[in-house]
Amino acid sequence: MTGVLPHTQIQAMIDAAHIRPERPLAPGQLQPASLDLRLGTVAYRVRASFLAGTGRSVADRLTAFEMHRVDLTEGAVLEKGCVYVVPLMEELALPADVSAVANAKSSTGRLDLLTRTITDGGAEFDRVPAGYSGPLYAEICPRSFSVLVRAGMRLNQIRFRRGGAALDDDALRALHRRIPLVDGTPVISDGLAFSVDLSPARGTLVGYRAKPHTGVIDLDLIGHYDPADYWEEIHSKQGQIILDPGAFYILVSRESVCIPPDYAAEMSPYLAMVGEFRVHYAGFFDPGFGYAAAGGAGSRGVLEVRCHESPFVLEHGQIVGRLVYERMDAAPQQLYGAGIASNYQGQGLKLSKHFR
Repeated sequence: MTGVLPHTQIQAMIDAAHIRPERPLAPGQLQPASLDLRLGTVAYRVRASFLAGTGRSVADRLTAFEMHRVDLTEGAVLEKGCVYVVPLMEELALPADVSAVANAKSSTGRLDLLTRTITDGGAEFDRVPAGYSGPLYAEICPRSFSVLVRAGMRLNQIRFRRGGAALDDDALRALHRRIPLVDGTPVISDGLAFSVDLSPARGTLVGYRAKPHTGVIDLDLIGHYDPADYWEEIHSKQGQIILDPGAFYILVSRESVCIPPDYAAEMSPYLAMVGEFRVHYAGFFDPGFGYAAAGGAGSRGVLEVRCHESPFVLEHGQIVGRLVYERMDAAPQQLYGAGIASNYQGQGLKLSKHFR
C-alpha cells in the first residue's frame, strides 16, 4: 500500500518506537491523518532563521545563532518579530519507506504565528526524508501578535506517508465526478484550484486585517479575546480589496471544499505569478473535512494572506491557491469533525478559536 498514514498506523509507529514521544500522548494529539507535535521546555532565541544543512545538526547550529534561552515550563512570552527554536517532545526513527511532512495547525496559522519544523541535516523546512532518525524542532516567529506559550502546547503537526500518494489531475477529475470536491465547476490544474470570496452578495464583511499594536495572546485561552482588540474588519462593496504591503489578512475561499474519507489534502500556493502575496500558513485538510456525513457540508477554506512589497488589488473569484489531494494508505477510523474536537468543521470566514 502507498499513501498517507491514518491515525491507527501512526499509533502503530509509536508502539514500534518509530515515533518516540518524550511523554505519553496527550488527549486529542492523534488526529485522523496526522500527529500534533508538542513544544519542549526551552525556547532558544536566535539571531535568524536557519536550516541545519547536510551533515550538520540543529544543536550545532544553535551554538552559532543562540542569543538566550527562555524557560517554557511555567509559560513565557514569545515576542512579535523574534525568531525562536524549540526542541519538540517527539523524536523520529522512521522506517526506510516512510517520509513525513509537517505544517502549522489551523489556529497557529490564523494567528500569523509562523511555525516550521526543522531537522538535523535538513535542507528544507517541514520536510522529513524517509528513514530519518533524530530530533524535531519547531522554528517559531510571531509575525502579528506576541504569544504566551507553555511546554506541551501544540503549534504544528506532522503527516506521514508511504510512497507517492498525490492524485494527478485525471484522478482528481474522476474523484470529483464520484464525490463532488467543490460546489460548482472545478478548476483542476496541478491540484484543485480555489479562489477568494469578496462578493458583496454575502454582505460587506469579507475579511480581517491584523492590527499592528496589540496585547499578548495566551494560546491556552479559548473563546476569550474580543476580535476588535486585535483585528480590523475588512468590508467591500465592489468585490475587491487592496492588500497593504506587510499586512496580514484572514479571508475565505469562494468554494465549499470536501475531503472524502479515503483522502487527505494539503493547501499549496497556486502560482508565483498570480500576485504579490502569499496564501497558506496552515495547509493540512484531514479526511472528512467538509464531508456532509461528518457534519461538514458547506465548509470553506480560510485563507491566511500576507502581502509582499507593493499594494495589490485582490478581486472576487481570483484564484489564490490549490488543494493537492492524496490517497490514504488505509481508511481512517475517525474523520475530521465526526465525534472529535474539530474547531473548524462547517466553517466560513472565521478567526482562530482564541476569539469570541
